[in-house]
Amino acid sequence: TQTTLLVRNVGSRRARGAVRDAWQPSAGAGVNRHAFDLPAGEARRFTTSLRPVRRGDRHAGAVTLRVRGPLGLAGRQLSVDLPATLRVLPEFASRRHLPSRLARLRELDGRSAVQMRGPGSEFDSLREYVIGDDVRAIDWRATARRSEVVVRTWRPERDRQVLILVDTARSAAARIGDIPRLDAWIETTLLLSALASKAGDRVHVVAFDRGVRSRVSGVSGAALMPAIADRLAPLEPRLIEPDWTSVAGIVRETLSQRALVVLLTDLGAAAADSGMMRALAPIARDHQLLVAPVDDPELREIATARGGTAEAHAAAAATRH
Repeated sequence: TQTTLLVRNVGSRRARGAVRDAWQPSAGAGVNRHAFDLPAGEARRFTTSLRPVRRGDRHAGAVTLRVRGPLGLAGRQLSVDLPATLRVLPEFASRRHLPSRLARLRELDGRSAVQMRGPGSEFDSLREYVIGDDVRAIDWRATARRSEVVVRTWRPERDRQVLILVDTARSAAARIGDIPRLDAWIETTLLLSALASKAGDRVHVVAFDRGVRSRVSGVSGAALMPAIADRLAPLEPRLIEPDWTSVAGIVRETLSQRALVVLLTDLGAAAADSGMMRALAPIARDHQLLVAPVDDPELREIATARGGTAEAHAAAAATRH
């Protein structure tokens, strides 16, 4: 993207000098020093190209203006704070997997029965009983009002709910390759949300550590993915332990019926000792719970090494982690 400065000479004499548009290094500012020669009363725009290298909010520094004297032997310099913020959205590199995953989703939908009998689905209609129907599907009240036996028919649930919980505490700061775990979890959130939305499910996303840091709920359709990307983009890990006792409250507050709850967090021994398992027990009882840690290829390689005593100790530690 680009940022533009408007420099206007409000004096009565010609102004010569240079202006510097400073940004954070991760904003990837290109040539940000611009020379100017402005007659009195004129203005000029100067554009700086930005190519950010990290997601999040990138902030502009002070704009420095240096004006040379008439003979070019001396000058004056002034730095002016002009607040500006550039929000860099997550890369969403896993977008390339969407076509194959959506094709698989359509295949699964095609295999699903349009109508089915039995509990656990939404009521569709009544029809006459035929041999082979489950007697538990008979609607006795409707049968009493008619001269024939009738059964209920059901359709698969379409208004399902998916809650994605993103851990932004200490474990999210650990790096997997060149990126923090949090970035991998954001990628996972975006891909899972896109698939769930295409399946007609209602998606809720909550980022937490000691409390709720960001939330996306009640958004659907084309507005869902931009909302998730925008809310998760500025998040950075905090070097604190998550409050697992609050997670059950977040789930109760967000969901009103049984749903799929996906928890993106570390599943090491330290997490288990922090009371995570006790806090997740009531969630697993009321909902379908899926805990999804990040697979670390480097850690997996260490865990399988058996070259000597040192490697064996390292493998034991990696396995415990």
